Amino acid sequence: MQILALDTSTEYLSLALSLDGRVLARDIHAGQSHSQQILPLLRELLDEAGVELSHLDGIAFGAGPGSFTGLRIGCGVAQGLAFAANLPVIAVSTLMALAQNIQPQNTAAERVIACLDARMGEVYHAAYIRQGAAWEEVSPPGLYKPDAVPALTGDSWVGVGTGWVVYADQLRLCYGEQLSEVLLEAFKYDHPKATSIAQIALPLFAAGLGKPPAEAAPVYIRNKVALKMSERSQAIIS
Repeated sequence: MQILALDTSTEYLSLALSLDGRVLARDIHAGQSHSQQILPLLRELLDEAGVELSHLDGIAFGAGPGSFTGLRIGCGVAQGLAFAANLPVIAVSTLMALAQNIQPQNTAAERVIACLDARMGEVYHAAYIRQGAAWEEVSPPGLYKPDAVPALTGDSWVGVGTGWVVYADQLRLCYGEQLSEVLLEAFKYDHPKATSIAQIALPLFAAGLGKPPAEAAPVYIRNKVALKMSERSQAIIS
């Protein structure tokens, strides 16, 4: 099984080729330049691997939650490439990819609270429990104030993602002794990585669960993408 995985949901641009167990990846801080950098970086990766897009079995992408513009770019690129090469696609939750980031570096972590900084004083939040080789969603992706995230049962939870960097005090106060650790190492854990998206998507492609590119769609959680200036100011104040 040979697939391409990509993510543009944060300020990072992440690409990975999974080629029958061999993995080639690129992760760069793209800022606002995803659309300019993604195709040249992909060409570089394909050339290094010595393969063409048409040789692959599918394309997986980080579907969200995340930056509105970033999600549109990622989904659009995945969809366009899949149409051009006649490949199926699979949308992967960016928060589940955050949970997957800790494998195999921390194989003991089986309960993960994934949080991405959503700006405007909010976080994208989800919680997962490891079940064999997959993640079971116990708290679905949602948008919350960092001091009002969903309660969870049990302990030994591991926190991961930029939400834990920006709102560490509020989140730690919510979960207290239920937390065993928070993984804050930048670039390694803090953003959804294409390698993690590929690991999640591979068994889905193998099971024949890829979708036609026309069905590719990003996941938007924030209801109002563009706030009026008065609303934005109020959100920052609150």
